[in-house]
Amino acid sequence: MNIDSTKLLYQIALTQIEGVGDILARNLIDTIGSPEEIFTSAKKTLITVKGISTYLADAVLNSKVLERAEKELLFVQKNNIQTYFYTDSDYCNRLKECIDAPILLYYKGKADLNATKIVSIVGTRKSTNYGNDFCEEFLEDLSSAFPNILIVSGLAYGIDIQAHKSALKHNLPTVGVLAHGLDRIYPSGHRKTAVEMLERGGLLTEFPSETEPDRFNFVRRNRIVAGMSDATIVVQSDSKGGSLITAEMANSYNRDVFSLPGRVTDKESVGCNMLIEDNRAILLQSADSFIKHMQWDVNKQISKPKQRQLFLDLSDDEQAVYDLLAATESLHINLIANQIGIPVSNLLSTLLTMEMKGIVRTIPGGSYQLL
Repeated sequence: MNIDSTKLLYQIALTQIEGVGDILARNLIDTIGSPEEIFTSAKKTLITVKGISTYLADAVLNSKVLERAEKELLFVQKNNIQTYFYTDSDYCNRLKECIDAPILLYYKGKADLNATKIVSIVGTRKSTNYGNDFCEEFLEDLSSAFPNILIVSGLAYGIDIQAHKSALKHNLPTVGVLAHGLDRIYPSGHRKTAVEMLERGGLLTEFPSETEPDRFNFVRRNRIVAGMSDATIVVQSDSKGGSLITAEMANSYNRDVFSLPGRVTDKESVGCNMLIEDNRAILLQSADSFIKHMQWDVNKQISKPKQRQLFLDLSDDEQAVYDLLAATESLHINLIANQIGIPVSNLLSTLLTMEMKGIVRTIPGGSYQLL
């Protein structure tokens, strides 16, 4: 076994220890050193690590851990699977910022997981024509502006698979994050799309081979979808579901969250409307509005001096809002109302007018900032 194989063996083994998750694994590495040093340490050394009990120290030293890792190493090598350990320079940079990010990722594909722009699109498994058509139009428009933007989703039924198919149709790289190992495709009916994605995108997972797509694995999968992207878009969702969990995770990672509004009578849009109503997501209308909110407008720097000229025509309330926001990165609407001394009901109208003028934008949580 060469040096690289030995290194990978111990990295895989670290993920195989029963009771040791990503955070504890990081504690072990931070305290002891490399994964190999962890497995060659004495029990008395292991229990000095924060969170490692006598029971977990015994689990680390269990010989079956390395046996399982050796089996997985053979699978990885046989199938030319790429691996990314969280200390590697080419590990997903955005995901590395998340405290609960997987310490090891398995990847098959050609897309750049550190692409300049990455967007996750998620939604209900029971999507309608409204949601599917939006995905199609949105990605067509987005591809015109950013032909190399990476689209991420979960390869599930409904919005997920529609996002992958629309991305492929418009020649965008797309990555599916799986809730199982790379020895299978679930659902099996999406195999054809998954194979196409290997050429123009990829398949990513934290799970080793022989891992079943159990329910809890999908929740774990969602944190990768949320964490590896600049923004998460919820296209359709009932009042409960995995896409809402993904949105909450994205918010906790300080990522932008967008939601496609729907009719109040549509069950498939209840969750999306809730996100917007609770200020947990930005209302999404089009690719153009998305690009502006993300401040990806390529003409932004050119148009900024002209935008300043518009400020000469601001009303007294608009000028007060502008002066206040100019002194801070962002401010909640209630604080704005208190500091400039006008009712929130009046302020909402003022802020809407300023949004339409391209002066301010709303961000998740009910806050505003200057563009």
